[in-house]
Amino acid sequence: MRLAALVSGGKDGLYAAYLAGKMGEGEISVVVAIKSLNPESYMYHVPNIDLVRLQAETMQLPLIFRETSGVKEEELSDLKAALAEAKTRYGVEGVVSGAIYSNYQKKRIDGICDELGLRSFSPLWKRNPKELWNEMFEAGFEVLISAVAAYGLTEDWLGRVMDREAFEELCDLHGICYVCTGGEGGEFETFVTYCPLFKERIVIEKSRNVWDKQTMSGQLIIEKAVRTPLDSDHVGLA
Repeated sequence: MRLAALVSGGKDGLYAAYLAGKMGEGEISVVVAIKSLNPESYMYHVPNIDLVRLQAETMQLPLIFRETSGVKEEELSDLKAALAEAKTRYGVEGVVSGAIYSNYQKKRIDGICDELGLRSFSPLWKRNPKELWNEMFEAGFEVLISAVAAYGLTEDWLGRVMDREAFEELCDLHGICYVCTGGEGGEFETFVTYCPLFKERIVIEKSRNVWDKQTMSGQLIIEKAVRTPLDSDHVGLA
């Protein structure tokens, strides 16, 4: 089965796409990304969304990239148009998404797929975040924290490469501040610099932090990133 992968640059969409292939659900034929002009979008990940183009290049896959105004509910029509294009141009029969706990997102993606006659796959749905992180570490995923917006997550987390030690710190914060270790509630956002779907690694050569002391939240703005061979010693940030 030919599949479209909904990707926003973070861990969930890419790990879902990886699992779909591993579980024998089908082959990823096209990457679909939606750029919301509304940073408070209910549906779409915003930080560094333009770098999905680079990720698609590392996967050697075509990309359907659309913008949306990000108006609640109205933004769904842009996703529907992108998936309709994926069905027409690339013959996809199913869609893979990285929803874990968000009923809002999953119900709407499932609904659009039903309307278009596509199967909807959510291989991460209701999975334990700790299990997912451990699986990603074992699979070789390289993940950076690209945004934080929760009590306990300081500016020092921006740009941090996630490893088992960092994950244990997240678990500690969950125990103290109830930070969701999966990040799906917006506590943090991620950017994947390597995963088994990539034929190359992404290295960030220039970035800067934008930090709001009042809200204690911020983003890692990636200004320059490049593809490098897999035998490169660089991991994530140069």
